[in-house]
Amino acid sequence: MIKRFISLEWKQFIRASYFQKGLVIKILLFLAVLYFGGMALLLGTSLFFILKKTLPEIDPIISVNNFLIYWVLFDMVIRFFMQQLPVMNVKPLMTIPVKRSSAIHFLLGKTALSFFNFIPLFIFLPFSIVLMAQGYSVVNVLCWFIGVMAISFSVNFLNFLVNKNNAVFYTILSILAILIGLEVYGVFKASEPIGVAFNAMYNQPYLALIPMVLSLALYKINYNFIRKGFYLDDAITKKVKEVNATDLSWMDRFGSIAPFLKNDVKLIWRNVRPRQVMFMSFLFLFYGLIFYTQEIYMEMPAFLAFASMFVTGGFLLTFGQTVPSWDSEYYKLLMSQNIPYRKYLESKWYLMVVAVGISFILSTPYLYFGWKIFGMIAAGALFNIGLNSFITLFGGALNRVPIELNVKAKAFSNTNGFNPTQLLIGLPKFVLPMLLFYIPYKLINFEAGLIVLALSGVVGLVFRGFFLKKIETIYQKGKYKTIAAYAEKK
Repeated sequence: MIKRFISLEWKQFIRASYFQKGLVIKILLFLAVLYFGGMALLLGTSLFFILKKTLPEIDPIISVNNFLIYWVLFDMVIRFFMQQLPVMNVKPLMTIPVKRSSAIHFLLGKTALSFFNFIPLFIFLPFSIVLMAQGYSVVNVLCWFIGVMAISFSVNFLNFLVNKNNAVFYTILSILAILIGLEVYGVFKASEPIGVAFNAMYNQPYLALIPMVLSLALYKINYNFIRKGFYLDDAITKKVKEVNATDLSWMDRFGSIAPFLKNDVKLIWRNVRPRQVMFMSFLFLFYGLIFYTQEIYMEMPAFLAFASMFVTGGFLLTFGQTVPSWDSEYYKLLMSQNIPYRKYLESKWYLMVVAVGISFILSTPYLYFGWKIFGMIAAGALFNIGLNSFITLFGGALNRVPIELNVKAKAFSNTNGFNPTQLLIGLPKFVLPMLLFYIPYKLINFEAGLIVLALSGVVGLVFRGFFLKKIETIYQKGKYKTIAAYAEKK
């Protein structure tokens, strides 16, 4: 039966219209796996010697065990944001003689192939081999390694449950932040008492049974949770919810584009995926802290321009790059109405402009780093409004991958609504602001770079009508191809 499931998954992949897109993504993901897997192997191989050199008075296995709790909590947070949980189209299986248990076991078994399960393998397996080569007890090391891998699989299955409840995730994130803060400032070192438990697992090999039993218990909990809703009636019945209407009459001041703006606001507020993307775009405001707090980047102003564009461009880069896929579920109806395509595009543009403006206002605390940094953020905001917004709309004309609005997805890893062509279209978004700033900065001075970057946005605003007309023409030419592509559900 497992072989049959694998065959069905393969046929679904190669026969779909998004096969080329999916293939390119698989290749990119494979290259990413090779890179990060290689880095993990390198870390695992050298970890013993690094700890021996930096902390010679502490046994390396004790050092690892002391900080293993942070690895577990950090793993939970990263999985929540980036691990795409496997899915199956179970409705066709419900009408044929296929055991529910087989389908559920296959679905859960697919999680074992997650890259996030290989990362601890690549780190702790070579570390364990080095330990045994250094004369550590083979039995103790092997049992410890099995226990660590069982903990990783426990986190994997726990992620299924955490994804159903955001409150659990934010609780874990808060605990991680508090523990790290207490550890850094020396108030309370959580690593020491918790490290005792992990050291006990090494010293007493039979204790490795505890995480193994925990992983099996979480597997069983997930199995029961999925099986509970694995019925045809449950799959086809739609939940009826009471909708609270929001008064958006104040948007009527925007004239003919007001209906489109209202539709977008309702779409974001009422649906899971766009609402999640909107909240995640807020995190881009903190992107500058990576660059503005490091002295090395102060000597590379082009990277500061890159960061400044990101600070105010979170919503534009996340929500804007998948226009018009957000409307894919009712795009055919939308295009059958007697409405100007220009107004539709203008409403998307205004939405991105307003988001950039709000982000710029929220970025005012960056004044702490000085007027030069804040001036660069302001110049980046003008670039986002005047040029980046049009580049984003142009890229949307090539995006014909539908988005399911109420499917909870990972904002950073989900490829639903993604087109590899956007990688090429997206290059100007990142390279252009760096060049616009760096060339005059190198030839004249820092202020000249800011002025040129800001003026590029002003020029874009001056030629707004020209850009929108050209983009409208491209959308019109691909209108029916887009409708046909959205008609096919992934």
